[in-house]
Amino acid sequence: MNETLLAILEEVTGADVRDDLDLDLYEEGILDSFGTVQLLVEIDGQLGIQVPVSDFEREDWRTPNKIIATVGSLA
Repeated sequence: MNETLLAILEEVTGADVRDDLDLDLYEEGILDSFGTVQLLVEIDGQLGIQVPVSDFEREDWRTPNKIIATVGSLA
């Protein structure tokens, strides 16, 4: 699942973040609110994991490692 998430992240952002899984995606301008919505849609579409927007906490989605952990907890 981790590789799929990284591939989705690359597809949505156009950035390969595999070299720094603790990179702050928002601070670096790699991910914004529109990209976040796209990311959530792709996670649902490709992995069948729905992320309730009401439960979305930006802090949990800041880095690739945090995305992997958050989606893993929903799987």
